[in-house]
Amino acid sequence: MNPSFGDLVRVFARIGCISFGGPAGQIAIMHRELVDDRQWIDEPRFLAALNLCHLLPGPEAQQLAIYIGWRLHGIRGGLAAGLLFVIPGALVMLGLSTAYALAAGIGWIAALFLGVKAAVIAVVVQALLRVAGRALDTGFKRGIALAAFIALFFFSAPFPLVVVAAGAAGALAARARPAWLALKPIVPGAHQSHPTVARTLATMVLWAAIWAAPLLLVLVALGPDHVLLRIGLFFSKLAIVTFGGAYAVLAYMAQQAVESQGWLTAREMADGLGLAETTPGPLILVTQHVGYLAAFRAPGAFPPLLAGVLGAALTTWVTFAPCFLWIFTLAPWMDKLQSSLRLKAALAAVTAAVVGVIGNLTVWFALHVLFARMTQVSIGPFHASLPVLASFDWRAALLAAVAAVLLFKVKLGMMRTLGIAALGGLALEALAMLA
Repeated sequence: MNPSFGDLVRVFARIGCISFGGPAGQIAIMHRELVDDRQWIDEPRFLAALNLCHLLPGPEAQQLAIYIGWRLHGIRGGLAAGLLFVIPGALVMLGLSTAYALAAGIGWIAALFLGVKAAVIAVVVQALLRVAGRALDTGFKRGIALAAFIALFFFSAPFPLVVVAAGAAGALAARARPAWLALKPIVPGAHQSHPTVARTLATMVLWAAIWAAPLLLVLVALGPDHVLLRIGLFFSKLAIVTFGGAYAVLAYMAQQAVESQGWLTAREMADGLGLAETTPGPLILVTQHVGYLAAFRAPGAFPPLLAGVLGAALTTWVTFAPCFLWIFTLAPWMDKLQSSLRLKAALAAVTAAVVGVIGNLTVWFALHVLFARMTQVSIGPFHASLPVLASFDWRAALLAAVAAVLLFKVKLGMMRTLGIAALGGLALEALAMLA
């Protein structure tokens, strides 16, 4: 089904407002809205696009949204989907960062979003079961998904290594045992691509210029020593090295922002991560919090609030503009890549591995919602983040259980389930205050 551009805008505006839960939740929500409910994109193409996005630096869910928008309505569809996916969360994060900088109370917001996050656990599990049921149609694929999950969760294996190993296994299986992969043809999408090298290079140059334009403006207007330029350069560099999504780069970003740059304290960094986890949009929006505080505290000639807004805006720009560069450059080549049998087999194996990746993200997200503290456990090659049992949050568990019943048993829609869980979070907070 090929939606109108107006329908695409409305649906992605809705997705942008409810895309809680980090990459696992966002991928689950897009899968339900776009594959299951509306059938705007088929399962093989959705998973093939997810493969590509997992191989690129930056937030994979953001890039997936851009790709689907591009597939349905070309460049304007990619721009609309990508912008609508991130803008609601960015605006909420800007408001929370402003309140945080002014020491305003945001306890009720945390209570509201506790319910949403708890409900997202059920949404994520539902999507994982659906994706696994469709993508893991052979024992070989199920074995790859399980191996990927074990490698990531229990041994903290580098994500690129897991992807390369899965792709190599798929390529080898294509020659020796092609039936293990049960390859399906890719159905042509609504937007047909005819890439050329010249067009690809022109796209790269255009989006690189768009990415760099604000940095050049800051350099000319404010000079090379202004905090805004340092913010822009730092997060531009971060956008290039964030393979594996936000989780893979948070430790590096925290260390650099706290210890090297001195923009904020470790506690403020942790608080920023908590704010990012409670808002819609990519988890990497925590960078916006860092950029806001860095500029707010060194405003120069600007009023502090204006400096904070400029720092947040510049950080958001240099963090997400590269996503459009990667997708608009590489997406047109995906159909051609699928024409190679061996490459298609490798991508099918990577798809199976991505199911394991989603499973890992699902467990990670659920543990961080249900437990307030985690501890690192390392025994030989075993290296995992496990929950501190004493920090179990019964409120989150109760809300997640209610959401699971509403989704799986009552068959209530996702929006109603999220709304009921959010109200439940507020109700529990009110009861705690009265007790």
